[in-house]
Amino acid sequence: MIGVASLAPFLGGVLALGGIAAALSGRRELLVRWCCWAVGVPLVVGAFWWGGPGVTALALVVGVIAAMEFGGLMGLSRVERAVLAAAVSGAVLTSWLAPGHEVRAVAVGALAIAAVPLLAGDCAHGLRRLMAGLLGLVWLSVLTALVALGETALVLFIAVSIGDIVAYFAGQRLGGPRLSPLSPAKRWSGTLSGAAAALGVLAALSALSPPMAVAVAVGAPAGDLLESMVKRGTQAKDSAHWLAGSGGLLDRIDSLLLALAVLLLLR
Repeated sequence: MIGVASLAPFLGGVLALGGIAAALSGRRELLVRWCCWAVGVPLVVGAFWWGGPGVTALALVVGVIAAMEFGGLMGLSRVERAVLAAAVSGAVLTSWLAPGHEVRAVAVGALAIAAVPLLAGDCAHGLRRLMAGLLGLVWLSVLTALVALGETALVLFIAVSIGDIVAYFAGQRLGGPRLSPLSPAKRWSGTLSGAAAALGVLAALSALSPPMAVAVAVGAPAGDLLESMVKRGTQAKDSAHWLAGSGGLLDRIDSLLLALAVLLLLR
């Protein structure tokens, strides 16, 4: 597999081509999204280049932000969001400082999340709050895989990101049957095109294997639908509104989260 340093020219070329395409399209939305990628991608690559401390810091920042966004979607209180963010952070730190004990860390986090509605004595909404918190913990604790997988996680991130972009444009251009009622804008044509592009990226980076292939072709689209289900259940269009052109951070990592989970299971 190609190392982090060797990925820089590849990513630079992809960003340059994306910038040209966005400029030629004349669409402000695409230009704004490209600017976000132009800032975010070097930060992500730099974190992986740093190694364990850098990836851990990246996973912590992403985990805290995503936990806050998820808590907002589910209507959790500030205390519950803070506990969820702390639980996810504990799992990530455990993955770096005490590998092999991540399940215990998640279990401790689950107890802390359960304690909030229990101590509040919430008979009306306690169960909903508990289930929402536990779903967020299980979903976002997959970020521990960033630390455990290292460069493999970076390659997966690149493949999933390019697959998402191709799926977006191909679905608009080709049309066809809808992928799922959970996300009416998504088409089978886009999903299959995105999967093909992601597999091509894995092959180009010498990272194509059965687990990686299933992760990008099945896990990534399923992750996108999972977040769509959550947002539809809460009648929200985006997970947040602070990330220009993209809504929230959770909207950008939904595909990656389930792709990471699939890769962990198959490995």
